[in-house]
Amino acid sequence: MAELMYWEAIRRAHDEEMAHDPMVICMGEDIGVAGGTYKATQGLYAKYGAERVVDTPISENGYTGLGIGASFLGVRPVIEIMSVNFAWLAMDQIFNSAAKVRYMSGGQLTAPVVIRSAGGTAHQLGAQHSARMEKVFMGIAGLRVVTPSNPRQAYGLLKSAVRCDDPVYINEHELMYNMKGEVPDDEYFMPLEGSEVAREGRDVTLFGYNISVHWCLQAAATLAKDFGIEAEIIDLYTLSPLDRAGIVASVRKTHRAVIVEEAEAAVGVGAEVMAIINEECFFELDAAPVRVSAVNVPIPYNHKLEKAAIPNVGDIVAAVRKMVGK
Repeated sequence: MAELMYWEAIRRAHDEEMAHDPMVICMGEDIGVAGGTYKATQGLYAKYGAERVVDTPISENGYTGLGIGASFLGVRPVIEIMSVNFAWLAMDQIFNSAAKVRYMSGGQLTAPVVIRSAGGTAHQLGAQHSARMEKVFMGIAGLRVVTPSNPRQAYGLLKSAVRCDDPVYINEHELMYNMKGEVPDDEYFMPLEGSEVAREGRDVTLFGYNISVHWCLQAAATLAKDFGIEAEIIDLYTLSPLDRAGIVASVRKTHRAVIVEEAEAAVGVGAEVMAIINEECFFELDAAPVRVSAVNVPIPYNHKLEKAAIPNVGDIVAAVRKMVGK
């Protein structure tokens, strides 16, 4: 096992897939000469050249559409949108072209395109650079949505996404690029459907994805040490399709569920997980499911207000204690 940073794992996957298939290209702002805002394409421009590592203008709608169109003809583009906040400009291309073409053509056309983008609340980037848009992408039929919570997943999901004939949106988090973790030395592919048990437990299930998985792990350690509550943690690394079977299996084991998301609760991941729980295992519950999520306001620039607007480990601990009665 090699210990890599999150960005290094992404870069390794990029490099391996470009070496494997000459039809794999990269596109995005500053990904070439500069090596990417988060270093995820560092060195690839020098290795593969300007025709395969394409520096684009600041025109998300334009270059995303160009990449999607190329994918109809057999190219496998990996499109980096520097910040998910800017993906709004490309939503017509993603929603109306990439996600629908396979269905509308009866399978005669596919869009094997990967769209990577960083989101989440980082450090005082303001409301227009702190979006959590995963719930929007989840609602697009025909689009796969994955969200790696560690370098191993970041590596394996990107490799699988590049080889998938469906369009795949990869939701990364700005605060995780320097996170370190073990990545297999050998080539590794992560399934694009499913979830992982990040921690075994018996008393309550904590559901998280990308950065909230780490909040859940910290909360679980506190709950076990201080209150004797053993929390199971399910890493929902695939958001579309959600792992219905994995969600149900854990709730039937613990009989309680807390869903933790950095985004606002309305029409979100937590709402979908709660719907699955209610549909599949309502009578297994010992308490009503609870969401721990952001306050429904634009993210403030002020540091203290920014922190107050998003959930934290203490919020998770408090929600579980209230549910369990300890």
